[in-house]
Amino acid sequence: MTQPDDPPAGGRARLPRVVGRFFGTTARGARRMLTPLPETVVEPVPPSAPGDDHRYSAFGMGFMGALGVLVALALAQAVLTVQSVLILVVLALFLALGLNPAVDFLTRRRVPRGVAVALVTLLLIGVVALGIIALVPIFTEQTTALSEQIPQILQSLLNHPILADWEQRDEVLAKAQEFITSGELLQNLFGGLMGAGRLVANVVFSMIVTLVLTVYFLASLPSIKETIYALAPASRRPRARYLADEIFRGVSGYITGMFVIVSVASVCALIFMTIAGLGDYSLALAFVVAVFCFIPLVGTSLAMISVAIVGFTVSPTIGIATIIYFVIYQQFDAYVLYPNVMKRTVKVPGALVVLSAIIGGMLFGVIGAVIAIPATAAVLLLYREIIQPALDAS
Repeated sequence: MTQPDDPPAGGRARLPRVVGRFFGTTARGARRMLTPLPETVVEPVPPSAPGDDHRYSAFGMGFMGALGVLVALALAQAVLTVQSVLILVVLALFLALGLNPAVDFLTRRRVPRGVAVALVTLLLIGVVALGIIALVPIFTEQTTALSEQIPQILQSLLNHPILADWEQRDEVLAKAQEFITSGELLQNLFGGLMGAGRLVANVVFSMIVTLVLTVYFLASLPSIKETIYALAPASRRPRARYLADEIFRGVSGYITGMFVIVSVASVCALIFMTIAGLGDYSLALAFVVAVFCFIPLVGTSLAMISVAIVGFTVSPTIGIATIIYFVIYQQFDAYVLYPNVMKRTVKVPGALVVLSAIIGGMLFGVIGAVIAIPATAAVLLLYREIIQPALDAS
């Protein structure tokens, strides 16, 4: 008989199959996991034909070279187109660096930088405005007087025997008088009335743009300096900061030296004109002398011409005395005052001061002559601090 506690025969038969199926599946899975995958065979790419690769490289290099030349020409043309604006930007930056010591003087006394910039700007505009107000009436008066006295001056010159003989033979003075009074002088100098108006408009526009840029650079000069410092790598930033500060200090020294030279020239001219009999015009003419003396080397000659014209309208003796005075002062300015002041403020040898002013004037005109000297000082600083130590170490 069958015992009640024994399991049925069918259950005993299914149990080994279930266990075997479970362990068999597990073993197959384990073997599949442990079996390494076959390596993927990558077929090598056959190299291209040497002739085809050489032809493609030559064409690509030629195309990229021609494209680079075209881009360079386009950039050069763009720079030439905006050359006048770039020169005004550089001039405004130099003026901002020159006026920055005055702003720093006020900020060290707890004046906010914005207020200090406004005060310095108002002072500068006030000086220029007072000079123009004093100059315009005298310029108008002297122009009218000169045009009326030209015939008398020419006639007095005819009293000289040599000039009288020259006039009788060639009629030079008569032709000169006719040329001046006919209006051809204005036509040849400025291209007529439209040319003169265009010249005045360009001068006014340049002055306004320079003033606006100077105020902007003066207000944001600390951030501009930090931006320039950040262009250098972090490891060399202290050295770059030192070089940039020295260049900025040289530009400020140049502007300070120019103020010294202009002050000496205007004060000496004011004293001379007061003694010579031009006391009614001395203040306005001293302003003219100050403006022209900002131009290196030739500024004194331009001032001499302007003051001598006024002197001749008053008296020929005063005009001749004015020419003699400015010729003597020009020698003092060109060979004593200007080189020595610039040598101490921007540390540029006297010969390089003269040479750089001439080259800058030939390249970019009056503004080029003004900014050439601080640019030379910056180049000399970089040579002393970078190139010369490298040459000594090699």
